[in-house]
Parts: sequence; structure tokens; C-alpha cells
Amino acid sequence: MDDSDDDRGRRRFATRAVAAGEHHDRAGGVVTPIQLSSTYAVDGVDPDRGLPNDPANGEFVYARMGNPTRRALEERLATLAGGDHALATASGMAAISTVAMATLKPGDRAVCVADCYSGTRALFEDVLAARLGVDVAFVDATDPDRVAAAVDDETELIWLETPTNPRMRLCDIAGVAERLADDGPTLAVDNTFMSPYFQSPLAQGADVAVHSTTKYVNGHSDSVGGAVITDDDDLAEEVAFLAQVALGNVLPPFDAWLVLRGLRTLPVRMRQHEANAQTVAEFLADHDAVAAVHYPGLPSHPQHDLAVRQTSGHGGVLSFELEGGLEEARRFLDALETFTVAVSLGGVESLIEHPAGMTHAEVPAETRREHGITDGLLRVSVGIEDIEDLIADLRRGFAAAERAEPADD
Repeated sequence: MDDSDDDRGRRRFATRAVAAGEHHDRAGGVVTPIQLSSTYAVDGVDPDRGLPNDPANGEFVYARMGNPTRRALEERLATLAGGDHALATASGMAAISTVAMATLKPGDRAVCVADCYSGTRALFEDVLAARLGVDVAFVDATDPDRVAAAVDDETELIWLETPTNPRMRLCDIAGVAERLADDGPTLAVDNTFMSPYFQSPLAQGADVAVHSTTKYVNGHSDSVGGAVITDDDDLAEEVAFLAQVALGNVLPPFDAWLVLRGLRTLPVRMRQHEANAQTVAEFLADHDAVAAVHYPGLPSHPQHDLAVRQTSGHGGVLSFELEGGLEEARRFLDALETFTVAVSLGGVESLIEHPAGMTHAEVPAETRREHGITDGLLRVSVGIEDIEDLIADLRRGFAAAERAEPADD
């Protein structure tokens, strides 16, 4: 079964998550098979045309250039994200760097949300700016006017991430898009935290949506990958050239199959992630040992109204700050049994991490402080386990954190 261009208008999200892009093999299997061949037999060669190599038309010549399993995933990602084109890459950072290389050259300017993922900051700061001569401006992108003010005639890319990691600040996608000229810079949005289920950047004016499929899109913590989705034909062609020809950073077939499998349950997983996260956030907000909770689903979040307007749900990631700082955070983490202390997010299991000492440890301390990443801040990826077990584990952590360390004799 192949999906036509109007599939998004014919079938709702949950149906597309299960069926879009699914290709039955000759045996009639209902699941797209894993096609591991590195090369494909060619039926005739035309010197004027060259080798066939248009995966969109079912033509394949070499697996780096196109693979049936990966193509099925790309068709599903495109229809779920509301785009005409999708490309599955070897990692989320591969997706981000490919978009950056497709839009920027030395002397251009890029405007990037200041409190972005640490890997994104390293790309923009240590590679694009330091090695390739791109003028990079990091801005507080919670205000669309600040973003617009940073744009000049040399600006070719605006990079947003919403919510941001780990403080869960929001960027107003439509607000930024409205302030850009039609022929202005490319507006790209990292949509990893929300997934296509809860947020649609392209529908709000973005030119590109990027995902680390490692997280919610796959949802089972067993595949590393990324995706680029766009409606821009020229940009899609350049991204495909870079990923498939020049860089070779495409997603392998087995990982593509894993992500296809994960997408089948994306809607039900996201609903449970959100329900559990909302309960956890409310529990934390009422706890005396917690100084602050950062979750867009709480009315106390300073951008709660934007969250309600921009997303159809609030996702499964939150962060909170312990009153007691680093030592209290250590005792809290050491006592947990259901939550796993680990980086990453978006899997069915609940994870918790200490940004200052883990995901953002390489970020200078001054920059961490500037973006509110304190020694007492913990980021939580709330899984789909029974909520009572999750709350009980948090209580266990608080009980340990609040016990004073014995004094040395």
C-alpha cells in the first residue's frame, strides 16, 4: 500500500501513524520488510538518462541513495509532520548539521535559540562559527521580536527549539514566522520534545521541522536516528544531496524498520506520556522540597497560554529544581528505583538526569547559570509506567534527599 499526496486530508493522525508508507511485499506481509541489500539490479541503462535513482518512484540503485525500508519511513514521517518531503538521517545531530550545511556558507549569519541542546550549540559555535566563518547569534527566542531584531540581510537560517532543553521554555513559531519576509531566512524548528503528535511547526510557518527520532518518534530507546521534513522542494533536494551523496549520513535499514514500528504506537504513547507527566508535575509543584517546576502543562508556567495555543498537548518532559542543590540532588537520584538515571528521553521507560553534571556538563558554567541550569536542576522524561509507581519512587527520592548526611567524627 502506498499513500497518495492527499493522505493527510483523508485519514486522521493515528491511522496514518499505523499505515502511512506501509508497503506490502510479495508474500503479502502487513509490515514493511527490512531490505538489507546494499545494491539493486538495474533493468536497462540509458546513457542520456543515467542510472535510475528515484526512490520516490520505487527505483533504487544503491542503498545509500535510497532504500525501500527507509523510504517507507520517510513517507510516514512526511505525512505525520505535514510535509511534502522527509529524509531519515543517521542521528538527530546529522539532521541538524545537514540542514545547517544546506542553508549556510561562510559569511552568512545564523540566528539560534540561546538555550538549545548542547550538541546544537557545539555545532553552531565550535563548527559553523569557529571553523566555517558563519556569523552566529544566540538569542532569547522566547520573544519573537528579539529573534526578528537579530535578523539582517546576511541571515540565512533561524534555528528554534521548542520547548528548550532543559528549562522547557517555548518559542512562538507562528510569531517568528509572521515577522519574516517571504524571501527571508529559512526557519527551522527542532520538534524533538513534542513529536509530530503534539506540535506541527510546518503548519505554523516553519520551513523545516527536525527530529531526533531516537526520542519519541521511535519511543523504545533502541535506535539512534534523525529526520528532516520540509515543504520546500529546493531545500529538500539539497538536503537529500548532502545526506545521500556528499555526507552519507542516512539512516540504516534496520533502524528505519525500528522507527517504523515505533511510529505505530506514537499516538497512544504520547497520550500516556503526557498524562503521567502532568500528574508528576502537579505532585512536584506541591512538594516543599521543590523550588520550581518547569512544565508547559502547568498554569504556573510563564508561557502556558502559548503552549495551549501552539501545541495540542504538553509532552512528557519536565524539569524541576531541588531546594538543597547538588548534594540533595545526588541523594535523590541515588535512591530511585523505578526511574533510571540516564541521558536521552522519549522512551517508554522513565529517565531522569542531572543537566549540570550530565547533558550540559561541557557547557561553560557561566552559560549554564545564564540559562538557569542550576546544580539542583533535574530533567525528567516521564515514561508510560503506572503513575502510582512513579509517584512512589519520587517520594523515595525525596525521603533520601531530605535526610541530612551524618557528621564526620
